[in-house]
Amino acid sequence: MKHIARKRFGQHFLTDPGVIDAIVRAIDPRAGQAMVEIGPGLAALTQPLVERLGRLRVIELDRDLAVRLRAHGQLDVTEADVLTVDFSALPGAAPAGLRVVGNLPYNISTPILFHLLDHVGVVKDQHFMLQKEVIDRMVAAPATADYGRLSVMLQWRYAMEDVLFVPPEAFDPPPKVDSAVVRMVPLPEPPPIDLAHFGAMVQIAFSQRRKILRHTLGKWLEQRHATGNFDLQRRAEEVPVSEYVHLAQTTQA
Repeated sequence: MKHIARKRFGQHFLTDPGVIDAIVRAIDPRAGQAMVEIGPGLAALTQPLVERLGRLRVIELDRDLAVRLRAHGQLDVTEADVLTVDFSALPGAAPAGLRVVGNLPYNISTPILFHLLDHVGVVKDQHFMLQKEVIDRMVAAPATADYGRLSVMLQWRYAMEDVLFVPPEAFDPPPKVDSAVVRMVPLPEPPPIDLAHFGAMVQIAFSQRRKILRHTLGKWLEQRHATGNFDLQRRAEEVPVSEYVHLAQTTQA
């Protein structure tokens, strides 16, 4: 029985064999590695991955798909909303031990990325298929139109690269946007910060992109009696990640 893609789950199933092969080669799975796939769907990527790994854990919210996946002898199925999954408690989740992959639902891709940020200590690397415009924002450099909150919040912790373009016709049903695959490797020695404090600061900085930071972040800094020579005569997108990190480290949470 054919599974019909469910709009509420943001389902677009990858069907192009050439694209699937290219993604698997980019991931380069090796036998025995601890890997988790988010949203395996109809197992187009799952099957070639598990053939190389020997065993694979999958996280699937769709009950009907979870039933199909459980019939596969080499899959460990977690039927849940990925935003509720404690990745740090999964088997194989030793420091830098877990490889995470997936075709992330377009409607909740950013919340998933932030959820995984809370568990980054157990992650070796991440390969995700996302809307290309989201990946463009993730890897953007300062002083570009795509550079924003997502860029800063992820770049302080990951080295990232856009590794593969995926056209709409590679899916069934075809989405109305282009997709791409991003590789995310946690930095081995990230700068120490209070993540909640950092996140709040960055959100305020980018809350009104067209205004200079004196009108947004300036008030936030005044409330914390911050001193220093941070230049508030810039817009948020002009500030490098390293300066945001330093500012978070030198202000009170």
